[in-house]
Amino acid sequence: MKLAVIGTGYVGLVSGTCFAEMGNNVLCVDNNQEKLKKLNNGLVTIYEPGLELLYQRNFNQN
Repeated sequence: MKLAVIGTGYVGLVSGTCFAEMGNNVLCVDNNQEKLKKLNNGLVTIYEPGLELLYQRNFNQN
């Protein structure tokens, strides 16, 4: 399934990562260009235990 998540804060980034982990094709959008640059370079912008591993795994599959 294709999903779009608006916002890459705690709720959006965690939700989007978990949806991707479940096999969905996820597109996260945000109006903060600096945050998007970091995310596009594989850097997680928030702290949530275990999120970085899940994010990296799913980001690399895209």
